[in-house]
Amino acid sequence: MLNVILAYLPYALVTTFTPGPNNIMCLYSVSSEGWTGGRKLISGIFTGCTLLLTLTILFCHQLNQYVPGLVNYLKYIGAAYIAWLAFRIAMSRPGTSQERAINFKSGFLLAITNIKMLLYFITIFTVYIIPYSSGLNNLFLHGLFILIISLSAWLTWGAAGSLLQKVIMQYYRPFNILMGIILLWCAVRIVIN
Repeated sequence: MLNVILAYLPYALVTTFTPGPNNIMCLYSVSSEGWTGGRKLISGIFTGCTLLLTLTILFCHQLNQYVPGLVNYLKYIGAAYIAWLAFRIAMSRPGTSQERAINFKSGFLLAITNIKMLLYFITIFTVYIIPYSSGLNNLFLHGLFILIISLSAWLTWGAAGSLLQKVIMQYYRPFNILMGIILLWCAVRIVIN
């Protein structure tokens, strides 16, 4: 099991810690609402990713048959949702109702429509894990390890938002526009890839 983990660990670390919709939203939510508000979003992302990961584990051997249609369908839904979030963030001001929409539900929806996460889970299981460790218990152990790595990334991005909160609040307009542009870039990359 350790050899399998060591094989996918670099891929997992790069994929989970680089900017993506979940990470950007963690940074933004903690910087705008502090850990109290950010915790709701991170909990939603964690729950959504846990559901997505569980479904991937349970159906991974069948996904090879169904992925093309599923990925294309979720790709556009996920990109549209991320573009909608980008617009809301770019237009929001500190303390507005737009920021209050960052909650468990929006984190959950972001996670389950995040094509990057779906492709990450499918890739990691079909390429790195299943060829060497196909028992259901082993798959769930790997899934738990993957969730721990992912949660570490979200908390790291949230901590960055917390540390930079005063600067971000002072320059909220350019920051929000930048975050919106990055999320929009994520949405565009989902559609064109």
